[in-house]
Amino acid sequence: KGFSVADQIEPMDEQDEALRARAEARLGSTLQGKYRLDRVLGIGGMATVFAATHRNQAELAVKLLHPELSLREDLRKRFLREGYVGNSVKHPGAVLVVDDDIAEDGSAFLVMELLRGRSLEDVWERRGRRLSTRVVTALMVQLLEGLAAAHEKSIIHRDLKPANLFLSTDGSLKVLDFGIARLRDALGGSEHATRTGTLMGTPAFMAPEQAQAVASEIDGQTDLWAVGATMYTLLSGQLVHDGDNSSQLLIKAGTTRARPLLSVAPDVEKPIADVVDRALAFDKPARWPTAESMRDALLTASGLAH
Repeated sequence: KGFSVADQIEPMDEQDEALRARAEARLGSTLQGKYRLDRVLGIGGMATVFAATHRNQAELAVKLLHPELSLREDLRKRFLREGYVGNSVKHPGAVLVVDDDIAEDGSAFLVMELLRGRSLEDVWERRGRRLSTRVVTALMVQLLEGLAAAHEKSIIHRDLKPANLFLSTDGSLKVLDFGIARLRDALGGSEHATRTGTLMGTPAFMAPEQAQAVASEIDGQTDLWAVGATMYTLLSGQLVHDGDNSSQLLIKAGTTRARPLLSVAPDVEKPIADVVDRALAFDKPARWPTAESMRDALLTASGLAH
């Protein structure tokens, strides 16, 4: 059978349960006398995110690096440094980081604005794994505008996918985890870097050069391939490549050309499908050259261009 986005989260095993138990044991505690941890928002391979309340009653989110990773000084420093990459984008689509510190047990943490809404993956699941062209186009235009600002500053996300896109209750799109992909690379592919959460699904949204691990070729067009893959899944309910597990998807991403969108979603308007197919071109010169060019093409294809 095919490998769906929903299948990217593996069943919780003993280690995952241990991470959740440890996270829940922190609830009610206060970090550095300032941030009371109220509830668990998510647990990943490297960190846990909590909803928290500052002593001044402001509601925020706290991303706490797992203690065993915080023991490595290089990772701890890089986590704190990379956490601020999103702030450098200077765009409302990037999540704002407002503080950082070290918890009493030595765990590094970042403090961010608390988002209200759902991940785009969750929205897609709740709506029967198909979103309308109108909705997807409007959201991807927002995403591409944010990426244009990031790419202008030579900031590449490298892990764009529905789970890393957050639809706020006001309709704005937020991009999660700028800088986290580079931090994960610093772990050297360790078990912690790959085992927990939707990270397992990353190969489904990897451009060929990223799947081939050609670091010198990873740039803004790599992100645009992931935007195309995200659109492909949101519109069709399928991944770009068929596969039963993440290893198969990684191999196909690095060796196989994408199926045309209309071959799996014939009801999508052809001009929109053409934009997606160009984003998913195997060879980089055939892709959209910039986020602005893909955004403008989407606006034209959807009839939204002024």
